[in-house]
Amino acid sequence: MDLFSVYSLFDISVERGRGCKVWDADGTEYLDLYGGHAVISVGHSHPHYVEAMTRQLNRIGFYSNSVVNPLQKEFARRLGRTCGYDDYRLFLINTGAEANENAMKLASFYNGRTRILAAGGAFHGRTSLAVEATDNARIVAPINSNGHVVHLPLNDIEAWRMEIERGDVCAVILESIQGVGGIRLASEAFARELRRLCDETDTVFIADEVQCGYGRSGRFFAHQWLGIRPDIITVAKGICNGFPMGAVLISPKFAAVGGQLGTTFGGNYLACAGAIAVLDIIESERLVENAHDTGEYLLARLKEARLPHVVDIRGRGLMIGIELDIPYKEPRTRLITEQHCFTGCAGMNVIRLLPPLCLTRDEADDFLARFKQVL
Repeated sequence: MDLFSVYSLFDISVERGRGCKVWDADGTEYLDLYGGHAVISVGHSHPHYVEAMTRQLNRIGFYSNSVVNPLQKEFARRLGRTCGYDDYRLFLINTGAEANENAMKLASFYNGRTRILAAGGAFHGRTSLAVEATDNARIVAPINSNGHVVHLPLNDIEAWRMEIERGDVCAVILESIQGVGGIRLASEAFARELRRLCDETDTVFIADEVQCGYGRSGRFFAHQWLGIRPDIITVAKGICNGFPMGAVLISPKFAAVGGQLGTTFGGNYLACAGAIAVLDIIESERLVENAHDTGEYLLARLKEARLPHVVDIRGRGLMIGIELDIPYKEPRTRLITEQHCFTGCAGMNVIRLLPPLCLTRDEADDFLARFKQVL
């Protein structure tokens, strides 16, 4: 049996990592400015994270949600205190797509409606409704194209107002900073008016924080830059530093009804132990503050450099997009194969930076030197 090849792979076998660096099978060191799709939040193989996961696995790694798991309650309490939403309740699953799927389902249970509004350029996952909410027709199978979702231009409040005022919209789902969409930011004026329109029509406001959340923007959640309070918040990726985990933060307006939502693996002992360790590290090492400060430093250095082919630099914290006037493929490939530096990409011409939140200024300077060599 062979693999079902759906990924375009670099011929590199990563064998170990530490902090913002990884090493391949030949011992070559790479600077990691991508964190495995924004998943590595506290750094590769952080000793406290490794110790917490190992200790838990030596006790018990999994049992079903038919019994009380004290780690779930501890994680919920800790997360609420850290992010400022201690009056919300937590539903634990495994991935960002599941988080968004359950958020939209919960919204529909709440108001009985079926229409969702999402932004152009959005990416919300690859499961049934999440992929329909994703603005990429190439990955939406015919069975997922059911007419539930309308895509509207980001920051065009009049287009959103026209749809919402019809009174039949179930929910809006918004990434405060679009990742796959090219590091495009929702404006404060747009987000605040969208929140007001949702309140006026009892439309559910879902903040997709799967990629832009968990400290990456320089605040715990990216929507906190915009001065809004969503009804539902979805998270994954950085929540457990590489171990599969996702979560839905649910405001007090929603009633918990037995059997409406469910999961087999969500909130298992090992995931919760890892997620608690991640919060320990984020707090003790002030990684949200570091994401803000180091991100501002890197953004400023990139802009000062005035590099050839760079037409725009945008982002917040350690979520940065570098837009080029050429396709990203060659410079990104050369960064990886010649300069030994991992980055991501978006669209056809955006280099996407999503490093671990522990990135230092020296490592930011190191990236800039390597990027200059490529351009």
